[in-house]
Parts: sequence; C-alpha cells; structure tokens
Amino acid sequence: MSSTTMTVRLPNETKSKLERLAEHTNRSLSFLAGRAIADYAERELAIVEGIEEGLEDERAGRVISHDDAMLRIGQAIEKASKG
Repeated sequence: MSSTTMTVRLPNETKSKLERLAEHTNRSLSFLAGRAIADYAERELAIVEGIEEGLEDERAGRVISHDDAMLRIGQAIEKASKG
C-alpha cells in the first residue's frame, strides 16, 4: 500500500495521549495517528454514503411512512420473540 505524508495540528493533550498509547503498545505515533485517521475516515464515509443512499431512495419514492415502519418493526419483534 502506498502512503503519503501529512502534517496535522493536535492539542497537546491529544499528543500526550498518543504518546502514552504508543509507549504501551510499542507502536509509533505515526502508526497510531494514521490508524486513527483511517478508522475515522472509514466510519464517517460510511455514514455519509448511507445518508446519500437514503436521500436517493427518498427522491425515487422508495420510502414508507413512519407509522408503517413502526408497525413492521413491531411485527418483526413480536414474531422474533415467539421464536
């Protein structure tokens, strides 16, 4: 996997926490920061893509009312609880 270099500004407290974590895990600050940024980007992008998908569904009319959704959820829970 290729990589690139970035410079980020962190609060001193965050850097101190990363340093403590690096010491306990025998990982570099660079590794930990890169991992944290990658995890954040992955998580946030999934949220944004989910929102975009929902908006597209709404534009295409692929939606149901709140009452219908709650009814279906209630029915699914009741069915699941009966085993």
